[in-house]
Amino acid sequence: MKEMSKKQMADAANRHRNGDGNPLGANSEIARKLKQYYDELVSDRVPDRFAQLLSQLEKTEPAQKKD
Repeated sequence: MKEMSKKQMADAANRHRNGDGNPLGANSEIARKLKQYYDELVSDRVPDRFAQLLSQLEKTEPAQKKD
């Protein structure tokens, strides 16, 4: 494997610090889309029926631990 020279490493570090280089490279578009999907998913409202089921589950868990 080819070793990077000190100058190449310094240039890469400077590009990263200045925002000129893209640390994700070709994966930046995938990362952007995944972040967008995650943000949309987290901001979605929980359906009422699902919230009711979670509440019922929380009520039964303490009873099960006593056994």
